[in-house]
Amino acid sequence: MLSAIATVRKIKHTGWLLMALLWVIPLRAQEPVDTLAVRLIREEGLERSQVMATMFWLTDVYGPRLTGSPLLDSAMAWAARRLESWGLANVHREPWGPFGRGWTLHHVRAEVTAPVAFPVLAYPKAWSPDIDGPVTAEVVRFDVEDTSAFAAYRGKLRGKIVLLEPPRELKEPFEPLARRRDAEDLLALANAARPEGGGRRYSAEVLRQLELAQRRLQFLYEEQPLAILDRGYRGDYGTVFVDAADVPAAPGTPWYERPGPWEPGVRVIPQFTVAVEHYNRIYRLLERGFRVEMTLDLDVSFNDDDPYEYNLIAELPGTDPRIGDEVVMLGAHFDSWHAGTGATDNAAGSAVMMEAMRILKAVYDRLGRGPRRTIRLALWTGEEQGLLGSRAYVDQHFAELRGWGQPPGRLKPEHEKFSVYFNLDNGGGKIRGVYLQGNEAVAPIFRAWLAPFHDLGAATLSLRNTGGTDHLSFDAVGLPGFQFIQDHLAYGTRTHHSNMDVLDHVIEDDLKQAATIIAAFAYHAAERDERLPRKPLPMPEGTH
Repeated sequence: MLSAIATVRKIKHTGWLLMALLWVIPLRAQEPVDTLAVRLIREEGLERSQVMATMFWLTDVYGPRLTGSPLLDSAMAWAARRLESWGLANVHREPWGPFGRGWTLHHVRAEVTAPVAFPVLAYPKAWSPDIDGPVTAEVVRFDVEDTSAFAAYRGKLRGKIVLLEPPRELKEPFEPLARRRDAEDLLALANAARPEGGGRRYSAEVLRQLELAQRRLQFLYEEQPLAILDRGYRGDYGTVFVDAADVPAAPGTPWYERPGPWEPGVRVIPQFTVAVEHYNRIYRLLERGFRVEMTLDLDVSFNDDDPYEYNLIAELPGTDPRIGDEVVMLGAHFDSWHAGTGATDNAAGSAVMMEAMRILKAVYDRLGRGPRRTIRLALWTGEEQGLLGSRAYVDQHFAELRGWGQPPGRLKPEHEKFSVYFNLDNGGGKIRGVYLQGNEAVAPIFRAWLAPFHDLGAATLSLRNTGGTDHLSFDAVGLPGFQFIQDHLAYGTRTHHSNMDVLDHVIEDDLKQAATIIAAFAYHAAERDERLPRKPLPMPEGTH
């Protein structure tokens, strides 16, 4: 019997495309679906949702939530109280680390004062130190195509404000900034082949540019300018994408081994990302021979009280004597960057997963029992700095984690008791299906679980991997970990890591749909007789 994906590949006529995406009837025995539970879950999730109330608190009150910051601690304390009020058990924080210093932005001012005066839209990169200002300094270009150009700048940058890169050409956005996945896009995902192993390969030119960037940064740190300004690689019309300040590392150092600006003792030069239109204007003035001066003022504070960070854990305990100690996990990262309030990245995922647990508690109460397996929620921290919180959790509980791309070390007893991990971290868009992460054995299971939600737009399974989210920490040690396929909306164009990542760009119905589907997936994973199928455990190279 052809799978649904194989059938989609054979259908050419566009009139049959939607039917291909929704076709879910295999000849073999169908994975059971609890229709009563699905009905109750839909009622609770779609008609009595509390997800937007949670979003308000996580963004307008407790946003942003930068890893290590006091505001993140306050957000976590609020979330713990919320989960306990819903009746969840074992609500607690689990430490990991040490991480390093916390950082909070209090005040920033940037303006050009000569040859003309105008305010500059700029955000400091996280962990930039104070500028005890206001301080006015000359702005200079730093145009280098190779290391031989450094000599022309040596001894000339101290105390200056340095433009790190040339202008970025802008093109007017005639295409929509936000979009949903259409039938063609979903078909391409359904048709995707099983992913092959191996990491990303860079061209010689890209590697040269990466090495030059490291040498350029090292040179600037030696010259000690007042501040370094960049214009980011995306964003316009006042959208500024901002993350952490850069610190030097030896050329060729893998990204996961480079020092972070949050680490104790690491020296950081103040760095700002400037709205591209303002950056380009400053650059053009310099290019035409004008002397440009800017005034900068930056007030921040560092938190060194506790070098450790924490993941927030809560549970619905399993009740089946045979499998009650096995675990189904839901998770999302709780931390954010600092320019916005971290709404789509990732208060949305955190609020959805909290809401899914609330839905499950309410449904099990109506059924008069608890789940067969334990259902565990994890809200991760340190994701934006390299999946740090989830990797630490996996290392503590399931298997010794080594470097990225390396097979795990010793497996721990909880590894055998684990069923599945579900993650949400691709913005605030509704769920359209699941990335199978190359795990073909789960396809018929997930196909059956999605069937009751075709009317809500969720029907697609893709063998593709997706990167950059906390499910990778589980996948790295051979545990089933999955990220849901979501609508893009304006995640990549406007909100991801930007000053526009705020509550106004979240769609309530999308979050309600996502929480409802995830609650149903967790319910069925907890109730089925067997754990979810696993891919082969990653093995060291040269072993069989």
